[in-house]
Amino acid sequence: MRILITGSAGFAGSHLCDLLTQEKAGELYAICYRACSTAYLDPIRDRLHLLSGDLLDAAWVQQVVAESRPDVVAHLAALSSPAASFSQPARTLSNNMLAQLNLFQAILEAGLDPLILIISSGDIYGLVQPEDIPVDEDTPLRPTSPYSVSKIAQDYMALQYFLSHKLRTVRLRPFNHIGPRQAVGFVTADFARQIALIEAGQQAARIQVGNLSARRDFTDVRDMVRAYSLAMTRGEPGQAYNVGSGEHHSIEEILQILLRLSHCQIDVETDLQRLRPVDVPVIACDSRRFRQRTGWTPSIPLEQSLQDILDDWRQRISD
Repeated sequence: MRILITGSAGFAGSHLCDLLTQEKAGELYAICYRACSTAYLDPIRDRLHLLSGDLLDAAWVQQVVAESRPDVVAHLAALSSPAASFSQPARTLSNNMLAQLNLFQAILEAGLDPLILIISSGDIYGLVQPEDIPVDEDTPLRPTSPYSVSKIAQDYMALQYFLSHKLRTVRLRPFNHIGPRQAVGFVTADFARQIALIEAGQQAARIQVGNLSARRDFTDVRDMVRAYSLAMTRGEPGQAYNVGSGEHHSIEEILQILLRLSHCQIDVETDLQRLRPVDVPVIACDSRRFRQRTGWTPSIPLEQSLQDILDDWRQRISD
């Protein structure tokens, strides 16, 4: 089986490449943006075809698809920060929509029929109401950021190409996933980075936070990419699937666990710049459709994920 993965050098993409090489799932073609570091792929570089370029370059995408001729496509590449999307709305929308459009058109041009895994987001549900919890796939979409609008566009574009062109698209809507390698701009990574800097004596013993009362559904990225791998063989074309733990934890709880894992005494202060224009009080995922289809269940406890995130940032800071 020939598998084409976009966003392969990123957070979830690199973990997916790790998993697929361990599973010996097939011949891997790993696309990474030409300006991105490929450090996370270095340990497995000899087990994949690394392709560096830009998905916004339609001619380059056509060439890659024609040469790789994939049986499965996992499209993970995107600008992925809801917070950053408020300052870069046009870039977020155009990048996430056009990259996927170029990929779809290249597949049609090559006359291929791969199963195409599209990574949407649980963020598309946006301002969920108390009666919506837990959120299933029929919950109304009420986007609260340019990022969530871009992910709705990706999701519905995948549905449109399934209906109009018979492309075998499977839409996954992952809720918050966390773990080692995540970039700044996401809550657990931001907390862990600040703690690691404090422990290294590079920041005052004071951590800056946003809204701590919000409750979110967190899944370890290594469990999440197992879901992606299962969807490649068990997902039903045309279908949408929520993926998440089904549990919700407050940001305050996340912070307190990380503080307990630190050997420093750290003060906490609110930074108004970290507050979002709209912040939903509670989000939890109903992933029964996906679990019944694939048998997937998350296995990594929250505290283990947070320990691994903190250790990852300690290593990054020491390097």
